[in-house]
Amino acid sequence: MSVSTPSSATPAPRHSGEGAARRTRLSPERESELYAAVLDLVREVGYESLTLDAVAARSRCSKATLYRRWHGKPRLVSAALRHLRPFSLEDLDTGSLRGDVHELARRIGDTKKDIDLMRGITHAVHKDAELAEAMRAALIEPELEVMQAMLDRAVARGEVDAACPAIPYFPHALSGAVFARPMIEQRPADAAYLTGYLDAVVLPALLRA
Repeated sequence: MSVSTPSSATPAPRHSGEGAARRTRLSPERESELYAAVLDLVREVGYESLTLDAVAARSRCSKATLYRRWHGKPRLVSAALRHLRPFSLEDLDTGSLRGDVHELARRIGDTKKDIDLMRGITHAVHKDAELAEAMRAALIEPELEVMQAMLDRAVARGEVDAACPAIPYFPHALSGAVFARPMIEQRPADAAYLTGYLDAVVLPALLRA
């Protein structure tokens, strides 16, 4: 004999995944506070010594929420770096390649260098493959896409030959300048330096004669 379920029966409980998603959602303000706490701890103790227990205590956010949202330390730190990065390249389109690279130099060069933060991250990236992959996904790949779009627009405008052999090396050349000057000259790669470097080395290799 079959038994029917009364219409007034107690509703089934929400799926646990739905509840987890609701509990994990943070307001933009809380998220910014959490990211700031994460980077403060990296400055203080370095990436290797950073723990989610410390993040939870500093940010007043449960460790369970941190794991559900970011799945561990590498993604959390990479997301914090992405969120609080002091410059963005996403709206960079001046109408010419020269204008674009000059604006790129200005945004990168005028940024105050956070030495303590970079010291806390750089060494760890070379030792931790998961951190390196997370940082590539959060920071490097989006900027590579912006630079490629910049070059694609230049090709479409006829400024750059689509077969120009220098195109694949543009990100390498720019990154090299940013990191090489402090090592060689003990001076930061500021906007004036980067603009001069791009005008003297990179643009002549890219622009059509």
